[in-house]
Parts: sequence; structure tokens; C-alpha cells
Amino acid sequence: MYEADIYFASEHVTLTRREIEILSLVVEGHSSKEVADRLFISKRTVDFHLDNVYGKLKVKNKMQALLKATRLGLLPRVA
Repeated sequence: MYEADIYFASEHVTLTRREIEILSLVVEGHSSKEVADRLFISKRTVDFHLDNVYGKLKVKNKMQALLKATRLGLLPRVA
């Protein structure tokens, strides 16, 4: 299984490929339901992965996750 191991200063964050995939789709503007339909999984599974991502990044919402994941190099920078 591919995992993204990112070290930033003293902070270490590991996201799975699936977590990165789901976070990327959500920050593109897709709802959890749309992501679920696109990936052929349940909305509950999407929300479970997002909760894991938020916990790993120590954030509380989508915008904070986008900013921190981008800063850590987990997602491409947005213009």
C-alpha cells in the first residue's frame, strides 16, 4: 500500500493513498456523496476517511485540511 510520509520541521504526517485521493476530491469542491459515488464507496466511508485525515493533520474542517496538507506537500499548491 502506498502511503505519503511527509516530514515538516518536527511534524510527521502519514496519509494513505485513499485519504489523499478523498481529500483531493473534497477540496476540488465535491461533496462527500459525490466522492462516494465516484469512488464506488459509501458516504459513511468517505466521512470516516475525512475524519482520519482531520485527526492526522490536527485540523477541524475542510479549509484547514486544504491549507495544512498543501503546506506539508501532501497536495499540489493551489493558485
